[in-house]
Amino acid sequence: MEYVYFEGKIVPEDKAKISIKTNSFHYGTAIFEGIRAYYDKETDRMWGLFFKEHYERLFQNMKVLNMEIEETIDDLIEITKELIKRNNIKSDIYIRPIVYFSDLKISPKLIGYTPKIAIYTYPLGDYIDINEGIKAIVSSWTRLNDNMIPPRLKVAGAYVNSAFSKTEAILAGADEAIVLNKNGYVSEGSAENIFIVRNRKLITPPVSDDILEGITRNAIITISKDLGYPVEERHIARTELYVADEVFFCGTGAQVSPVVEIDNRKVGDGKPGKITKEIQKVYFDAVRGKIGKYKHWVIPIY
Repeated sequence: MEYVYFEGKIVPEDKAKISIKTNSFHYGTAIFEGIRAYYDKETDRMWGLFFKEHYERLFQNMKVLNMEIEETIDDLIEITKELIKRNNIKSDIYIRPIVYFSDLKISPKLIGYTPKIAIYTYPLGDYIDINEGIKAIVSSWTRLNDNMIPPRLKVAGAYVNSAFSKTEAILAGADEAIVLNKNGYVSEGSAENIFIVRNRKLITPPVSDDILEGITRNAIITISKDLGYPVEERHIARTELYVADEVFFCGTGAQVSPVVEIDNRKVGDGKPGKITKEIQKVYFDAVRGKIGKYKHWVIPIY
């Protein structure tokens, strides 16, 4: 039996149901997070990654949508740990908290409704390829901007934009999409932040280029600097993707995923780059609690 957290209680998953009349189901006004926990077989330990940071971002996003819930950040961290224990999970997992307007009313607004939170878990290995590298295309779909549906929010309705670009990439024979913002600069993947490497320097779009303010992105910046690689946050033109030495996506789901081809052009020599693999190794050791200076990124669950 799988347990979930639903509207104030830990209950069996089959007891956690919303009505087809639920307001956020109709208008895409739910706010969610994607969180990971990693199982280390060698030590039989489960580590929760960036739990506090994800729930802090959830609360920031809720504020934009005028949402307030009864649970605190500390409450949600403990509830999530309890869910993992209750479900007796011993594998890498993905955790999905989602806050939604539970009212059975028809009207697209952000006031006068009651927000509720649900949390569930499911096994998740690699969301996209992290070893051989993936093929990407630059999408014909433009990333939403802050005055439309803010990309810094993980709001459900915004992910139609991601679905369009991801589907376009798959239909074109690629694995993933790279989207440009309204000014024609590189923004991110369909649901991942992006880095390029040029002359041993990492370059990533700034938060003002309509990106998600990625928690994994921040971790990669820290790892890169600790390894001695400078990091620059600036606009990236489309053609810079074609002349980059290395390109990779990052995110809670994507982790660190090398990109080896963009628009039918090889990235570098067409294989995962040396710097990408170096960062990737440190990242995967860190998320399993194996590196002391990054131990504050994780919390022990059991």
